[in-house]
Amino acid sequence: MGFATRAIHAGQEPCAATGAIITPIYQTSTYVQEGLGKHKGFEYARTQNPTRLAAERNIAALEGGQWAYAFASGMAAINAVMTLLKQGSHVIVSDNTYGGTFRLFSKVLVNYGLEFDYVNTADLNAIEGAIRSNTRMIFIETPTNPVMALTDIAAVAQISKAHNLRLVVDNTFMSPYFQRPIELGADIVVHSTTKYLNGHSDSVGGIAILTNEEDARALSFIQNAAGAILSPFDSWLLLRGTKTLAVRMRQHDENGRAVARFLAEHPKAQKVYYPGLPDHPQHELARRQMSGFGGMLAFETGSLANARKVLEGFKLCLLAESLGGVETLVSHPATMTHASVPEQERVRLGITDGLVRISVGIEDVEDIIADLDQALEQL
Repeated sequence: MGFATRAIHAGQEPCAATGAIITPIYQTSTYVQEGLGKHKGFEYARTQNPTRLAAERNIAALEGGQWAYAFASGMAAINAVMTLLKQGSHVIVSDNTYGGTFRLFSKVLVNYGLEFDYVNTADLNAIEGAIRSNTRMIFIETPTNPVMALTDIAAVAQISKAHNLRLVVDNTFMSPYFQRPIELGADIVVHSTTKYLNGHSDSVGGIAILTNEEDARALSFIQNAAGAILSPFDSWLLLRGTKTLAVRMRQHDENGRAVARFLAEHPKAQKVYYPGLPDHPQHELARRQMSGFGGMLAFETGSLANARKVLEGFKLCLLAESLGGVETLVSHPATMTHASVPEQERVRLGITDGLVRISVGIEDVEDIIADLDQALEQL
């Protein structure tokens, strides 16, 4: 069964009672039981909800996993995955990870006895060198936010298996349409469903997809025990979003390539970060492990003042946090998504005060480029 077919049908059956083709929003807090210990598989809405279950099965099918658990946000999903570890466990993390992930790891979870090392996971020797006797997990983000650096998932999977470590991949930027880490050897995949999976900038959520039954049972327990669940309505919005994921991602990719080419040739864009450009240092890896390049890119303007002029000069593109929606969003990582990362570390990673990130939408690409052109001309 093809990807688009799975996106539309997986995890969803017509309503047995009415024949409704769309999974209903089961907006209920509890379920009537037929007798003591006798129910229809649903007891309490924090523990189970049919709409959420349909969304979880849908995303599991798209990522090629066996189990999936949906949470109230992408960060809640990552936090839940980290509960699979015990106090004293060590985690190797991509150094150019999302600012919210860095904040959770470095400001919250370290207080509970977890240890983190941030390394350039594109460098396999650096990963090997960071492994300790108490290392239990490798957490990678590829491509990274916002400088679009890649990690070779299959190669890191070999390392993780050799050392009996869990490999977790944040696949938010690519979606399962363009990249499926489980097929490359990952154990767990996480997403902010807020982004491409939902795709319409009207829902916040997260999901973790797993391949190991023991981990799945543990995460199911945490989902119920901690209760940071995806609501029925957000689950329904997510299902609506994945039905058009294939067609949306194709357009994001087509527009992203066109915008990247335009910026690469523009004299006022000093450097462009996009794996689809032939001069990207990991272009061949991108072609090997991804089936497209997507709609995320960033470019350098040279200074905070220049970035401000460009960002405040847009008329069509919208200055906002987040990404992956149908509309084109522009942002300033140094003061927005990565403000929690220390300045010295941001600069080392290339997240300068002049860097502008673009989530290229699915508008007519000529209009996006025209807006970029007029904004850049203000420099």
